[in-house]
Amino acid sequence: MPRHEFSQVDVFAPAPLAGNPVAVVHDAVGLTDDQMAAFAHWTNLSETTFLLPPEDPAADYRLRIFTPGGELPFAGHPTLGSAHAWLYRGGEAGDTLVQECGIGNVVIRRDGDRLAFRAPGFLREGPVEERDRKRAAAALGLTDEAIVDAAWVDNGPGWLGLRLRSADDVLGINPDSALMGDLKLGVIGPHAPGGPADFEVRAFAASIGVTEDPVTGSLNAGFARWLIRSGVVPAAYVVRQGTALGRDGRVHIATDDDGEHWVGGEARTVISGTLTL
Repeated sequence: MPRHEFSQVDVFAPAPLAGNPVAVVHDAVGLTDDQMAAFAHWTNLSETTFLLPPEDPAADYRLRIFTPGGELPFAGHPTLGSAHAWLYRGGEAGDTLVQECGIGNVVIRRDGDRLAFRAPGFLREGPVEERDRKRAAAALGLTDEAIVDAAWVDNGPGWLGLRLRSADDVLGINPDSALMGDLKLGVIGPHAPGGPADFEVRAFAASIGVTEDPVTGSLNAGFARWLIRSGVVPAAYVVRQGTALGRDGRVHIATDDDGEHWVGGEARTVISGTLTL
């Protein structure tokens, strides 16, 4: 039976087991869509990825990304985790590499001990209809007054972003997945000066099998594009995510001279072996 090299990578992890794991299948040529989906469902991680030869000559590799509930055109922690796994297994690149995925080509750069991806553009952005805002508030147990602002920040997974008054408000959320329906909700709130990070973030996507995501690159990329360009947050900041799940992830946001936003963090291989399907 065909065997494939396999890695499990902890992403946005300042220390071992602090971040969000992604399962990475190397050289996935020959696996069918059904096999990929079935393996992703079996791992029960928020995402499982499959590395393939690129179709675009400008890319270093092609990536397919699956949640337990289906395929995504883009996701952040799988992008960094898969880039780390590709490099760890001998992939060669300079200071930047290019990942081909459903949303197009995503540029990834080495940033000291971290990897960072350039935040992609939105598939959907802008104001949220009142009915969706109310449904989001009900699903998260929030009053309408607790929500400072809301916007679509969809760069692939379908995120609806909510800005709250404080990190404590973010951590106090007790979500109701049944009320959430097909909404994928992200929330952000500031820590007090001197806190563990600048902002606290949580992400909920029950409709694709992810009740709460430990640390979420795509959502943080969406928040950066929305809030930095709105002048609400600084051009560089640090997010803590995963606290409610017993994790301690860190996401580093930076903005370059061209106004592009970069989403970075540490990644480390925790499990390495082979996969037989």
